[in-house]
Amino acid sequence: MAYQNTNGCISDSIEILDPKPLAAVACDVVHPPIVASFNDRIRPLLDCIDKLRHLNIMQEGIQLPTIVVVGDQSSGKSSVLESLAGISLPRGQGICTRVPLVMRLQNDPNITAPNLQLEYNNKSLPVDEIGIADAIIHATDEIAGHGKGISNNPLTLVVKKNGVPDLTMVDLPGITRVAVQGQPEDIYEQVYDIIMKYIVPEESIILNVLSATVDFPTCESIRMSQKVDKTGERTLAVVTKADKAPEGLLEKVTADEVNIGLGYVCVRNRIGNESYEEARSDEERLFSTHPLLSKIDKSMVSVPILAQKLVRIQASIISKCLPEIVRKINDRLAANLAELNRLPQHLTSVAEALTAFMRILSSSKDSLKKILLSGEFDEYPDEKEMHSAARIVEMLNQYSNELHSKNFEKVDEFLMEEIMVLQETKGIGLPNFLPRAVFLNVLQRKVTEIAASPEDFVGKLWNYLERVVIIVLMYHCENYPQLQSSTRRAAQNLIAKKKNESVDWVREIIGMEKLTDYTCNPDYLTTYSKFMAQQHTFMEIMNDHGKYSMINLEGVGVIDVGHLRKHLDVVQQAFDLKMRMMAYWKIVLMRLVDSMALHIMFSIRNMITKEMENEIIQDLMAPHGGGIERMLDESPLVAEKRNRLKKSVKLLKESKEVVANIMDRISLHDDHERD
Repeated sequence: MAYQNTNGCISDSIEILDPKPLAAVACDVVHPPIVASFNDRIRPLLDCIDKLRHLNIMQEGIQLPTIVVVGDQSSGKSSVLESLAGISLPRGQGICTRVPLVMRLQNDPNITAPNLQLEYNNKSLPVDEIGIADAIIHATDEIAGHGKGISNNPLTLVVKKNGVPDLTMVDLPGITRVAVQGQPEDIYEQVYDIIMKYIVPEESIILNVLSATVDFPTCESIRMSQKVDKTGERTLAVVTKADKAPEGLLEKVTADEVNIGLGYVCVRNRIGNESYEEARSDEERLFSTHPLLSKIDKSMVSVPILAQKLVRIQASIISKCLPEIVRKINDRLAANLAELNRLPQHLTSVAEALTAFMRILSSSKDSLKKILLSGEFDEYPDEKEMHSAARIVEMLNQYSNELHSKNFEKVDEFLMEEIMVLQETKGIGLPNFLPRAVFLNVLQRKVTEIAASPEDFVGKLWNYLERVVIIVLMYHCENYPQLQSSTRRAAQNLIAKKKNESVDWVREIIGMEKLTDYTCNPDYLTTYSKFMAQQHTFMEIMNDHGKYSMINLEGVGVIDVGHLRKHLDVVQQAFDLKMRMMAYWKIVLMRLVDSMALHIMFSIRNMITKEMENEIIQDLMAPHGGGIERMLDESPLVAEKRNRLKKSVKLLKESKEVVANIMDRISLHDDHERD
């Protein structure tokens, strides 16, 4: 066995018993008196579990190994516990146990009189053996109210006595299907919920109390335990009232129709005013001399055997679960401390608030630079919408494709627009001369047709950027909800301004494109020359009045030019105009896309590095913003979370100390044994 307690770290390596299945442990029984504990290691381990239970470590989602006593109403549950503890518990008609009763039995050979303590509602009251039943009734009334209602709030009875086994058990209300007068109509559902809460965890051992007078498969407690323990590997059955129904009992407990993995123990409980010593003697005599009951194996009968089985099963389940409990305490404590440290500092001065505010602005700007400018997305690896550089490129590509899809001329109307413009702008002058006004007229028509696309694009882009910016700002302000409204409002106002600026810029460049036909891009002349090289072939076909009128023009495709022969006087000019416009239009579209990309990135950079901080500060300092002093008022949600985490950390630290102290006690005991 090896465990350590170094620098407050509890080892998760604990060996108490030879590793055996619980069923094997349950069968491996000797026949010492009921007072004997399994060994000296059990008591400190049980103390550890009891202290953790008292601290209510279960509220942290850490389950404790527990012996849970269940049974149908009047099955004899309370009598079994009385026999184990040697004290009287409340009896009567109906549900006697109305709250979970945690019974902690502690053997103390050094005391002559029992020491009994009731713990409930943050109170601890000493009681005497004579008045224990009345004290439990009074405490139950205080917890569950007067009458016959039940409650899930537990009552703990600590029994320190010479001659009891070292055990901790939880006795639950008996199962009843029909509400009697004074009981709530849903009494079965309430009892069911309480029982399930205790028996569902894998760490629970189910002590199922069955009356020998009934068929086991019909018992509601069996049905409940089978729902959560189908194999029966953590269920032990206690058969009461064996003296009242001895016929066929041997067959019942050996056939095991209800799949009880940890076996059966048949007992005879105290009757009437018998002393517990008399009850044990009568029980021993019953199972030794009764013609039917004496045939049951002696490892399956008597309260002392039940006590020994429970002690061994308890020791086994604790030794199995304690390392995992230690690990969960350490993990939960580390997680809660980390979460507590992540909470914002509770600000107490304007200087602290200003420092925190500037830190929020700085971290927000850093995040936005990474997301929008550098193309990094490590802060949002799984959120594709936040991979903003890639999304902006996708939007630009879509914008480019949309622009290039505009002005797609139908092949059957080839040159008709140019011919119409030439005819409508005819004037007195030299023939075959292409006035600049004609080219500008066509250009302005084409620019007007695509003018809405850039405006739509900047609108969509800034709407997307608004979502991204607000997500980032809200993330960095999440610990200061009092800042979020001002920050969100400032971001929305700033994005609206940037959107308007972009719309104004788009309208300017659209106006520029309409006003002037200019480029220094050498591709214009190269492309124009390549297109015009087709003019000779084109004119040959135009002048050929035969049937052949099809031509494949680069940049246009296959067209039928037959409809143009009636416009021979202007068709050559129209062709020249068309080729110039096609070459120049490529430059225009490229310019609209390239300049848009530059404008957007420049605007984003200015927004992040210069404008955002000023906008947020101005909004916060405005009358409706409340000023930096608002940060001194901690959010109720953050305050509640901080208090909850502090309580949790305190509980987990206390639990960790409890386990560490118990480990120290066991280590000292082992050292003494080796000496």
